Amino acid sequence: MPDQADSAGGTETAGVAPTPPPAVRVEGLWKRFGEQVAVAGIDLELPAGKFIGLVGPNGAGKTTTLSMVTGLLRPDMGRIEVAGHDVWRDPVEVKSRIGVLPEGLRLFERLSGRELLAYNGRLRGLPGAEVDKRATQLLDVLDLAGAQHKLVVDYSTGMRKKIGLASALLHNPEVLFLDEPFEGVDPVSAQTIRGVLERYTRSGATVVFSSHVMELVESLCDWVAVMAAGRIRARGTLTEVRGEAASLQDAFLELVGAGVRDTGDSLDWLGGAR
Repeated sequence: MPDQADSAGGTETAGVAPTPPPAVRVEGLWKRFGEQVAVAGIDLELPAGKFIGLVGPNGAGKTTTLSMVTGLLRPDMGRIEVAGHDVWRDPVEVKSRIGVLPEGLRLFERLSGRELLAYNGRLRGLPGAEVDKRATQLLDVLDLAGAQHKLVVDYSTGMRKKIGLASALLHNPEVLFLDEPFEGVDPVSAQTIRGVLERYTRSGATVVFSSHVMELVESLCDWVAVMAAGRIRARGTLTEVRGEAASLQDAFLELVGAGVRDTGDSLDWLGGAR
């Protein structure tokens, strides 16, 4: 029997498991703010069931891209599919399948951590008993059980990131999007978050997170896309993107055209005898 495309876009051959559709498919994506082009016509497919890093220097277009992919920002042009559904034609279906932890997360600060999870769970349509069970488990695993009745306004940066992650995971999404999830987080909280994310991807779910810390990406991810000046410069497995370079950091610097700037004598006053 010849290969047949299934309804989700994968292919199936007799005796062979069908190829899953990509977690994210982006075609011809553009976004401009005035004269500034933030995203310049990118095409990108992110494989399902992977821990994926979207990396690039500050101003590369990572946050803008993730905002468009998750339906938070409308693109000027282009098509986006998440979990096989068009983000802008079928937004309700897409948002039921994703979790999002954006940079600069705004929370309902006058709720306690447990109240925030209960509120989000009910917004997602989960039964009350199931919300309570999942909230208890997430609060325990993320080391927030002792602060569950404390108002979110009094949470530290690390605690805010963890309660935001709990909210994003509560409905068990297929794809989780994280924008700089470890920024400003202490090492203990970072290790806790990392453990939860690794367990989540082992279940077959997909994590897409942006970062400019190459050491973190190299230790966590098995698939990477490198972005600079609104364009994708490289994509593939960690090994493919790293290539012959000694580290992902070295490969990244070469891909984005960064070098060590010679300051010459412009800072001759800095340091030395006073």
